[in-house]
Amino acid sequence: MSHDGVGLRAVMRSVAFLTAGALAVPALAACSADEEVAKPLAAQDIAPATRDRIADGGTLRWAVDALPQTLNTFQADADAGTSRIAGAVLPSLYRLDSHGTPQLNPDYLESAKIVETEPKQVVLYKLNQQAVWSDGREIGAADFAAQWRALSGKDSAYWTARNAGYDRIEKIERGKSNLEVRVTFSRPYADWKSLFSPLYPKDVMGTADAFNDGARRKLQATAGPFTLQTIDHKSGAVLLARNPRWWGRPAKLSEIALIAVPRDQRAEALAADKVDLAEIDPEEAGRITLAARDKGTAPPQGPGSVLTPATALRSWAVAHGSDEKAASEEIKARKLQRTAIATYALQQTSLRDFVVRKSLEPAYTQLALNGSEGPLADERVRRAIARAINRDELVKAVLGPLGLPAVPVGSHLALSGQPDYADNSGALGGQDTKEAQALLADAGWVPGGPVNEQQQQQKKKEKDKAAGPEGKKADSDADPDDGTFIVGEDDKNGEADRDRKDPKDHADKHGKNGKEHADDEAGKHLDGRQYAPRDNRQGGAPGAYAPKGTAAPAGAAAGALAKDGKALTLRFVLPSGPGSDSLRTVADQISRMLERIGIRTETSRVPDASYFKDHIASGQYDLALYSWPASAFPATDARPIYAKPVPAADGSLAVEQNYTRVGTDQVDQLFDQAIATLDEDESRSLVRKADARIWAAAGSIPLYQRPQLMAARLNLANVGAFGFQTPLYEDMGFLKKGAQGGTTTKKDR
Repeated sequence: MSHDGVGLRAVMRSVAFLTAGALAVPALAACSADEEVAKPLAAQDIAPATRDRIADGGTLRWAVDALPQTLNTFQADADAGTSRIAGAVLPSLYRLDSHGTPQLNPDYLESAKIVETEPKQVVLYKLNQQAVWSDGREIGAADFAAQWRALSGKDSAYWTARNAGYDRIEKIERGKSNLEVRVTFSRPYADWKSLFSPLYPKDVMGTADAFNDGARRKLQATAGPFTLQTIDHKSGAVLLARNPRWWGRPAKLSEIALIAVPRDQRAEALAADKVDLAEIDPEEAGRITLAARDKGTAPPQGPGSVLTPATALRSWAVAHGSDEKAASEEIKARKLQRTAIATYALQQTSLRDFVVRKSLEPAYTQLALNGSEGPLADERVRRAIARAINRDELVKAVLGPLGLPAVPVGSHLALSGQPDYADNSGALGGQDTKEAQALLADAGWVPGGPVNEQQQQQKKKEKDKAAGPEGKKADSDADPDDGTFIVGEDDKNGEADRDRKDPKDHADKHGKNGKEHADDEAGKHLDGRQYAPRDNRQGGAPGAYAPKGTAAPAGAAAGALAKDGKALTLRFVLPSGPGSDSLRTVADQISRMLERIGIRTETSRVPDASYFKDHIASGQYDLALYSWPASAFPATDARPIYAKPVPAADGSLAVEQNYTRVGTDQVDQLFDQAIATLDEDESRSLVRKADARIWAAAGSIPLYQRPQLMAARLNLANVGAFGFQTPLYEDMGFLKKGAQGGTTTKKDR
């Protein structure tokens, strides 16, 4: 996962996922008759092919951000590489389908169901008779019991990242045979299907030493279509080999090599024939698309088929933002050296052997608002920001150029296509500049308010460093990682704002779910105050509007707002590394939208390595952009993200993963009820109600589902942009020569 994403299960409970950017898994009931089943916004793009068209053998070289520091997905530093390896070599009792719905994995289970609910919930697992570890031992109750004891939280010697679900288990027993496992819960647990995925052998979970240290670098036994062969941190590669003891469909590939390649070097690695598959950023996707266009329909015919320097330069210029007409001028302006031209031409020729597979990740990017202190501690200011932002424009800016569906995300807890999804954004209301201004006025922030002398001096100092409304620095030679960009600090810009008309207000998007779940006590806000919808809108949720009678102040967009001698200026923190261009584009647009209602922003770009640890997790920000993966178990997995922070024993604030520090008792109660009910329809309803209240609290604003762009060799099949679906490692491979959809490349694997 890219730097701006948070590995949900890497911290909570890893399930074979992160190759697709989502996590993953109870087979949820279908929606009731009066509900429409949501559809995924984009289908997966993996070049599907039947197994008979795929060659036996070959090595798939798959680029990863870095080699994993641990092979134990239940440790805090587990990452995407950890989960990818686990998905190929360890049992996963359920896997996700194209709708993000968990389905029983027949390679490991014959059945799994609740057999008793009174006096306690009992789940009976019947294992596949052929399921064995790579050392020949049967998978059985002893493995389940060892994993439960390690993750239950009762033994502090185990360095576990999280114990959710396992702490509700009372006992695990062998059933009528070695192939049956009975799990008895002390309390009802709706998300029981999330447990034991991945499942580790008892040798890993049996002792704290083996769990903490032994499984970080090696696995004594595995049970998947592949086995872990070697990890070479010096060369930056992990080698997975076909499992000779695998009882399922034999893996088509002989090997999968996971190779560490920095994101800003992916295109070069592809062109140099170092990798066959890589997640890429939009710029690299553009290069590959241009290479395919220049190639036309004819395959390369040998060394003489390279692009001419002129063609390569035109492609280079187009890839960097120029149209073809202006390409020659762009080339001259940049004064590319002849060697660089030749190198680029050769790379573009090699990139003809690849195609961009694209879909949407099961993950979304949000605007986080730190509500622990400062202006954003006032929920009216947070709501004003939410009402000022035009999410449709932001989504179009990111997904539109990629040809992906540009639809804003309507839920914090699920994505379109998942059974729990409902658009609850109506609980907060759509973009409305006047309402945003009225909320700020009600909170005491007024335009042209007095600013004390110290702040005036600070303003002048910052103005000297910044360029103005576009957030560009005056000093082009300054280090971009250390720069602070201030939007709205230019007096001339304020003059321009007086002449600028407010953008046309968008109608509030109140679907039936937004109206139905907004609040059980109509007209009452979380703080008990009475609010009224303006302009006789229907379906408006409590708290989405300023108190009745509050008018938007005249000329509110004319300048920055102030209160008690302090200007309303917010710290906007962003990562600065490769792949963060889209985040910076979105942040610039958000800053301009906020400027229209008198809120100024100071944008700081910080190194990727310190972005979460030193800023997001520690609360050193006002506004930030980062991503959360979707989960098939939101009641379990999302609760720590939105749980109300509580004081810790040492006096600090325990926030779990709630980095916005905004939470309510009502949301916590709804999550707890959803986890404890075994009625799937009722659990889904409770999750949706929790989401509506999360919207109303305005601690975070979901923006867009993340694009998933994968560069894949043309003759690769059953691999690419997976979307929601769990990758099937055994079906991946290279097409046979002449197979439909395949193209013979310079190296037949």
